[in-house]
Amino acid sequence: MDVRRTTPTRRTAPDLPLHRLQVPLPQLLPFAIGGFDAIGTLSRANFPHRHSFYEIVMVTGGRGAHVLDLVHQPLAPPQLCVITPGQVHYWADTEELTGRVVLFNEDFLLGHPQDLAALRALATRPGIGLGEQGGTVARLLADMEQEYRTRAPGYQGVLRASLHILIVRALRACSPGDRPAVPARPAELAAAFTRLIAKPGGVRHSVASTAQELGVSPGHLQTLVKQATGRTPGGLIRRQQTLEAKRLLACTDLTIRQVAKEAGFADPAYFCRFFRRETGMTPGEFRSRVDGNHHDPRIMSIAVAPDGP
Repeated sequence: MDVRRTTPTRRTAPDLPLHRLQVPLPQLLPFAIGGFDAIGTLSRANFPHRHSFYEIVMVTGGRGAHVLDLVHQPLAPPQLCVITPGQVHYWADTEELTGRVVLFNEDFLLGHPQDLAALRALATRPGIGLGEQGGTVARLLADMEQEYRTRAPGYQGVLRASLHILIVRALRACSPGDRPAVPARPAELAAAFTRLIAKPGGVRHSVASTAQELGVSPGHLQTLVKQATGRTPGGLIRRQQTLEAKRLLACTDLTIRQVAKEAGFADPAYFCRFFRRETGMTPGEFRSRVDGNHHDPRIMSIAVAPDGP
C-alpha cells in the first residue's frame, strides 16, 4: 500500500503546500498508521504546510519542536500532537524524531461524530504531554498497527473503536485545568460550518454564502452556531481570517495585497485596518516579528516500505 502526501512546487503559490492522504480503496479504509519511516519523509516535514486529513502523532523520542499555527513547543516525549485539516504545522530543528503516525479522514469517524469536536479541541495546542499514560497509549497504537497490517476479520471496526479510545485518552491526558472544552452535543450544522471555513480558501465565504452551501437560512445558521460555540458565524469567520492572514504572513513570501486576497479581502487597505484592529499591529509589523520558514518544499512523495500492507 502507498501512503503519499504531495505538495505544490513553489512557496510563492497562493496557498501553502497541501499534503493529501492517498490510500488504496479510500472509501473502505481512509486510514493509515505506521512509524515516521514507514509513512515517509513528508511525515517529518520541516516546512510549513497543511493537511487535507487528520493526523495524530505520538512522539516517543527526539529533540526539536513542533510548530502548529505559529505556536512553537519544544518536544518532550512521550507526547501526542493532533493536527486537523487546514491547520499549518511543521517540525522544527528535529533530531532523531521517533514515534507513530496515525492518518485518517473524516469518513473514518462516522461512527463517533463527537470525536470531531474533540479533535478540534485537542488541536488548539502543539503537543499534549502523556505522562503516566504514555505506556498505555503506546500499547494501544502498537495494537492498532498490528490490526492495520494483519487485516484480520473485523479489523475496520477494531481500528475505529481504537481510534475513539485514543482520542478519549488524549483528552484524559490533559490536566483538569488545561483540558479543552468539548461540547456535550455539538450541533451538526455548527460543526459543518466550522469545518467549511477552516478549509483552505474557506475564509473567502460570507455568512450568507456558507448558509446557502449548507442549505439553511442565515438566521438559522446564526442561531445554531451561537448555541454551539458561543460566537456568531461572522465572529468565527473574522477569527479564521485573522489566523489565515497570520499563517500566510509568517509562512509564505506573498505580498500584503496577495495575503489580503487569500484572507478574503478585496481591499488591501481595509485588510490592514482589520488586521490591526484584531491583532494590535499592522501586517508588516507582524511579519517582521515572526521568523518565516524558508525551506524548499519541493520533496517527492514517499511511499511506505514495500513490505507494508
